[in-house]
Amino acid sequence: MKGILICGHGSRDPEGVEGFKALVALLRKRYPDRMVDYGFLEFSHPVYAAAVERMYVAGIREIIAIPAILFAGGHAKNDIPFEMNTLQSQYPDLRIRLGRHIGITPSILQLAGKLVAAAEAAYPSLDRQEACLLLVGRGTSDPDANSDVAKMTRMLGEGLGFGFSTTAFIGVTQPLLKDHLPIIDHLPYKRIVALPVFLFTGVLLKKIYSQLEEFSATTGKQVIATKSFECDELLLQTIDERIREVQEGSPDMNCQLCKYRTQIIGFEEEVGKEQVGHHLAVKGILFEEEEKPGEKKTVLTTVKKILGI
Repeated sequence: MKGILICGHGSRDPEGVEGFKALVALLRKRYPDRMVDYGFLEFSHPVYAAAVERMYVAGIREIIAIPAILFAGGHAKNDIPFEMNTLQSQYPDLRIRLGRHIGITPSILQLAGKLVAAAEAAYPSLDRQEACLLLVGRGTSDPDANSDVAKMTRMLGEGLGFGFSTTAFIGVTQPLLKDHLPIIDHLPYKRIVALPVFLFTGVLLKKIYSQLEEFSATTGKQVIATKSFECDELLLQTIDERIREVQEGSPDMNCQLCKYRTQIIGFEEEVGKEQVGHHLAVKGILFEEEEKPGEKKTVLTTVKKILGI
């Protein structure tokens, strides 16, 4: 039997971890002929090494690893490949094939549009030409990943017919959401529809909602925020596509604008940089794995939690 490993980032927020586990549970139903398991890069359990070990013990000798990461920043380009390469070297008879991050796909764009429509439905109807679409990304030190958020902004803004569309980030890069909102306040639009580009809830998403709520109390504009992507069928379809790519032998990441492969203005010193994970000190430090996706809590799991095992 072959295996599928869903590679998550991990979250300080238990709700975010539970959302990820719910996704894994759906994928297990979707691929009943495979062993579908999961791991996290940081903060949460199990770490990738633990997931690979239990798959290996179960008899798996071929694993398709799919990064459950939206955009190709350092996590998708460096940390996860470093982890997979390290684990591959520890199991000579195990083959780990790494797929692409989620990225911008027709299904993801459809999902974003669906979230926008659902958020708008709770408010009086308004022509989108009178509204501003605001995409809010996580923000990374990689301009390639940040530019994908901006590209998604443009595609959605034009595709959904908004009067204006713009991009902000909650951390690391500019413009920061808290600095960008006062600028948007001067624009001639009655409504701001904020779309946080996140798979699941978590610390950063809640920070975005908090800043939007504070801004809403001071502006004359109507501020609407969508939910995160969560376990929508359209997200599952994109993961299906990434799995098929590996099976058919074409899981190539687009490296044409990757700062590690090509000289990008302002990042020339990063070309050829060694792939080394930088989350080694925080792997799984916050949460122990309480239960597997789809598994019901029992007296035994409760006792194990109390005893810390």
